[in-house]
Amino acid sequence: MKSIPLEGKVKQEVVIAMNNSLPSKLSENLQPKTRPFPQLIKYMGSKAKIIDFISDAISSVHTDGHLCDLFSGSCSLSGALGAKYNIHTNDIQRYSEHLGSFYLKPISEISGEDIVRSAKTAFHRSYMSLPKSVMYGKSSTLAEFNKVESANRNLIRREFAHKYHLFLKYYSGTWWSAEQCAWIDALKQVIDRKKKSGQLNDSDYSFCLCILMHAMAYSSQGTGHFAQYRDAKTNESMKDINIYRQKNIPEIFLKKFEQLKTWSHEHVHDLGHKITHLDYSDCLSTFCGGTVYADPPYAFVHYSRFYHAFETLALYDYPELQVKNGRLVKGRYRTDRHQSPFSIRSKAEHAFAKLFSGVRFSRSNLVLSYSNSALISRDILHRIAKLELGTNYEIWLEDKEHQHMTMGRSDEPMKDVKELVVIAKYIGA
Repeated sequence: MKSIPLEGKVKQEVVIAMNNSLPSKLSENLQPKTRPFPQLIKYMGSKAKIIDFISDAISSVHTDGHLCDLFSGSCSLSGALGAKYNIHTNDIQRYSEHLGSFYLKPISEISGEDIVRSAKTAFHRSYMSLPKSVMYGKSSTLAEFNKVESANRNLIRREFAHKYHLFLKYYSGTWWSAEQCAWIDALKQVIDRKKKSGQLNDSDYSFCLCILMHAMAYSSQGTGHFAQYRDAKTNESMKDINIYRQKNIPEIFLKKFEQLKTWSHEHVHDLGHKITHLDYSDCLSTFCGGTVYADPPYAFVHYSRFYHAFETLALYDYPELQVKNGRLVKGRYRTDRHQSPFSIRSKAEHAFAKLFSGVRFSRSNLVLSYSNSALISRDILHRIAKLELGTNYEIWLEDKEHQHMTMGRSDEPMKDVKELVVIAKYIGA
């Protein structure tokens, strides 16, 4: 862990408490640490592998009040620190609400077997009405396999009489087979029905949706996200895709359900945690005191492009899909997917200015994660922080070498980056 030297005056300007001769401030505040927690989905930019580094940064400034995870994403912070702090987890994406609930809200004695058993009827009614052309064999030639893939994808043109057919219609032959999509729809139908009837409370409902997201993630033929699915262009790629086409979603669901129910009962206690679904600036306008942890997007790619299928599961709203040049876009993206200003070069600096001013307005401490490979430089980030936070804050920076999962976005599975945290401690007027 290395401190980053910065320029700064001690009195009339923001205090910059780092230079080459000083040790890391975090070494003075090492507090163990984090609880072990399961990761539910595959997520780009997850801080799970450096969560102790983040925890140390938070411990260096946090004294009381809520710890607000402003861009919670896959909710690793809630998973790691939910037994230590009062967490306020927030994200603009609805699926993140459910992930946050999984880590923060206790569940009752719910039965995964009952959910799967109830879903079987809906699954059979849906799947058995489909033509045989969408059903995969155990082995086939490349041409035969791609014929079945095409028949699956053509279900987008089919009309269905029953209500819960969203994944069957939209996603068959993409990341999942028609059979797997019929199971996703059937499980969602039962989970929704049990919530409506009062058999599942809010935290039970979120828990069940999280297990379904896990089953989706680990049966998908993609690289862990939903930007684009793979095509079977060779016999080798066909064989690999077919491995995932044969994955049994109710089996994955049930196995993980029992494992994570045990984890939840043993580790999850509500310390007054709060879960919101807000734009970051709206969240900051309602937050007061405590500490803000901000992990905004680093790059020009939008997270909504990679995780739109989870958002659609959470909303289950039969969204309008993106069309380009008269054809459905291969990623089958929602037309209303969120576009973060932090991922748009012309808007990123203004977005950070709003973030820092929101923190100042709330009189909160701040720990902000960023990267040396991000859209704006460390020096520009420091300049904006200094300007917006003013003399009420002591600011310093820490960094750590880290390997970032590319999730198939490049030829290399991992990318070396330098994780940066900007730490701002509120010292009063």
